[in-house]
Amino acid sequence: MDINGQAAIVTGGASGLGGASAARLAKMGAKVTIFDLNAESGEAHAAAIGGRFIKVDVTDEDAVLAALEEAEGYHGKARVLVNCAGIAPPAKVVNRDGSAIPLKDFSKIISINLIGTFNVLSKFAARIVDAEPVGEERGIIINTASVAAFEGQIGQAAYSASKSGVVGMMLPIAREFARYGIRVNTIAPGLFLTPMMESLPKEAQDSLGGQVPFPNRLGKPEEYAMLVESLIGNPMLNAEVIRLDGAIRMAPK
Repeated sequence: MDINGQAAIVTGGASGLGGASAARLAKMGAKVTIFDLNAESGEAHAAAIGGRFIKVDVTDEDAVLAALEEAEGYHGKARVLVNCAGIAPPAKVVNRDGSAIPLKDFSKIISINLIGTFNVLSKFAARIVDAEPVGEERGIIINTASVAAFEGQIGQAAYSASKSGVVGMMLPIAREFARYGIRVNTIAPGLFLTPMMESLPKEAQDSLGGQVPFPNRLGKPEEYAMLVESLIGNPMLNAEVIRLDGAIRMAPK
């Protein structure tokens, strides 16, 4: 799809992987709307890239519907969705004191990372199934999983489950949406220099980056955005999970 002049939505687009994706899409000529809960960062980044910002909770059906309507009012019917909104707090199933993880903590991660992704993509797709095609397709959805979907570490039970769910739902959704000309792909990033990673001491960042075979460093959000661009541009990329990880395979801890 030639995205120049098309409307695009990026969830979690205020910073990190989503922020880099929003900037890349804007550079490609897209009219970008950022969905995020961080209003301060979201407004600033949207202004910097010439886009729009809407504060929205991706797990809230009514909020997502309203945000999609508002975004369409700004830029027209969106044809590209990049889902980057997510959280990754570590938590063991059984704590040191012998107590189990509260179910609400597990559910929160599943709700944001998996259900939030589905919530936005389903409502996004419903708006374009009968729209005029752009070339041979009507739209593309790019979801964000993680290498933790395949090699979850100790303390990542909920996170890995949420990202495995993102991977697992992709194929049946892509098959369903094929009749409408809507592609669905997933990126599974490894260790990237996101805001969460930047909060760690430099020594810790270097240590984590040193685990990546090649390039022997943390990934850059801009490199994630480069893959977003490639996925949009190549119409044969559909129902694909692409690991973007420098060949890392995560150890148990």
